[in-house]
Amino acid sequence: MGLLAASGGFTRYRIVGEVNKQALREAPDRLKKYAFVDIDNTADERSFGWTSFEDYLDTEWRGSPPEKGHYLAFALRLDTRRISPAVFKKHLRLAIDHEKEQMKDEGKVFVSKDRKKEIAERVKLSLMSRALPIPAVFEIIWNTIDQVIWLCTTNGKIQELFEDLFTSTFEMHLEPQTPAYLAERIVGVEKGLAIEHLEPSQFGG
Repeated sequence: MGLLAASGGFTRYRIVGEVNKQALREAPDRLKKYAFVDIDNTADERSFGWTSFEDYLDTEWRGSPPEKGHYLAFALRLDTRRISPAVFKKHLRLAIDHEKEQMKDEGKVFVSKDRKKEIAERVKLSLMSRALPIPAVFEIIWNTIDQVIWLCTTNGKIQELFEDLFTSTFEMHLEPQTPAYLAERIVGVEKGLAIEHLEPSQFGG
């Protein structure tokens, strides 16, 4: 857990354009609308959605509301099922061998490409239903006065997932506050443009 751990990586965002004040008032209901849905009893490959900041198993915010003064605190949960390539290869081989044995009884010797594809999909579905999804949780803090949002990860794929889900939930767009953006904000647009043309220095003995 990023904010509750001794160290971690963070991505800072700001709201682009006008803030949707109605969405802010409706934040608890909007979070519940896009809350995480468990896939333990399915064969789905992944599931993602919002959950409580304090308890990632609480998707109803029964333990604590997301409002913390002028902050909103919640989390993005992503559950993913993974099948080891070696495990998949083994079970696919077993399934195709079984298919060939059945075909011998029918006087056939060749498994078509389409049939192999069907077998592979069946094997994958079977293994998925037996694999437990692995949960990952990424905390979010939203300062509703300054409209600055902190996401507790620097992973590009998670950032993209978060940005898309945030826009769907709150009908607002986010812009990452990169070092270049922050520098421009401090020194101004003209000097900020000059920074873009700077080349990194190399230090060596």
